[in-house]
Amino acid sequence: MINVVISQSMLRKAMEEKVAEYNVVDLREFGKGNYRQIDDTPFGGGSGMVMMAEPLVQAIESALKWMDEKNVRIVFPSPQGKPWNHETALAFNENENIIFICGHYKGIDQRVIEKYVTDEFSIGDYVVTSGEIPAMIMIDSMVRLIPGVLNSRESAETDTFYGDLLDNPHFTKPREVAGCSVPDVLLNGHHKEIEDWRQSQREQMTQTKRPDLWQKYLDNSTLTE
Repeated sequence: MINVVISQSMLRKAMEEKVAEYNVVDLREFGKGNYRQIDDTPFGGGSGMVMMAEPLVQAIESALKWMDEKNVRIVFPSPQGKPWNHETALAFNENENIIFICGHYKGIDQRVIEKYVTDEFSIGDYVVTSGEIPAMIMIDSMVRLIPGVLNSRESAETDTFYGDLLDNPHFTKPREVAGCSVPDVLLNGHHKEIEDWRQSQREQMTQTKRPDLWQKYLDNSTLTE
């Protein structure tokens, strides 16, 4: 799953531009016994399976050696973690070495978390099939912010969540589709009027769709004044 994403996206460009390097560790290589077991039943009983500590420990140690163990952050995507957001992605893309532990089943042995994990983050109040999915979301959100990955740095800096407001609507050719036209202001060539319209749209959309962000924007505006 991860190799496919890396080979088809901005993550590949980051690798080609030599601003990011990836090492995908197959946990089965460290599995126990003939069947390369990586999960077992939980102590104390209960349903589901838990990822075993020993294969994870060996895999993490292998990754640490690959990174020379320099200033490594070890992230475990988990519903119990702090919310992952744009500010987190900005902060983390400055770290040179990051390991993501991709959990499965009921989770991973708690001893691995206590010994190795430096950060737990959640992508939302829900559960997905495997840890690869949130890990790739987090990695993509970080890597695209590294200079040289996107063709236009300005494009990234005008995305939703880069500032306090949601992004404004965007339109492209043709000028009319299914009876719907592009707003006239975007066609008049007056840059100040266009920017004023875009700002008003950002404010309107934020107030309507994300009142929590709108309140934060108002609070920040008051502090600035």
